[in-house]
Amino acid sequence: MRFPPTSEIRKRRKLLDVTQAELAAASGVSQSTITKIEKGRISASYETVVRLFEALDSMADRRHEVNIMDIASKDVISVQDTCSVHDATEMLRSTGFSQIPVFRGESPVGSISERGIFRHIGKDLSLDQLSEKTVSEIMEDSFPTVPETANIDSVSNMLMSSNAVLVTRRGKIVGMITNADLLKLV
Repeated sequence: MRFPPTSEIRKRRKLLDVTQAELAAASGVSQSTITKIEKGRISASYETVVRLFEALDSMADRRHEVNIMDIASKDVISVQDTCSVHDATEMLRSTGFSQIPVFRGESPVGSISERGIFRHIGKDLSLDQLSEKTVSEIMEDSFPTVPETANIDSVSNMLMSSNAVLVTRRGKIVGMITNADLLKLV
């Protein structure tokens, strides 16, 4: 069996958010040896490399069981569809977010983003006219939703084509995950 180069050990460990101590406990290889391997100070034996990669693979399998609520933003900042575009841009500016969901009551009905607003600038509308429009007039598609029991892989795939994913519990929105949240796992 061929394994990736030992330089991958640190990358995989970091991706899984595993400490050297945790990897040592799972693999039976001492933490000091793992440190030396990761820094390139020693060449690991085949047996040691096998133990480390098998432990990392096992941890990766368990990682898919991570609760997505551990990385989701639980305070979902949103705007109502009746809100003015001006108020929505103020919300984006004050929170530092580049996109937020649009709700009608408690139900998601769309999304608004800086990029989406920029697309409307100069389209037969002055800045003043655009700022007076309601969010419902310029909003984009709603972010996809997943139950809180969804796995990281599902959310990751959805983020390939959407700016965010909303997390639900019993039909209610309880969190939101963006690429920035997903990067917490790296």
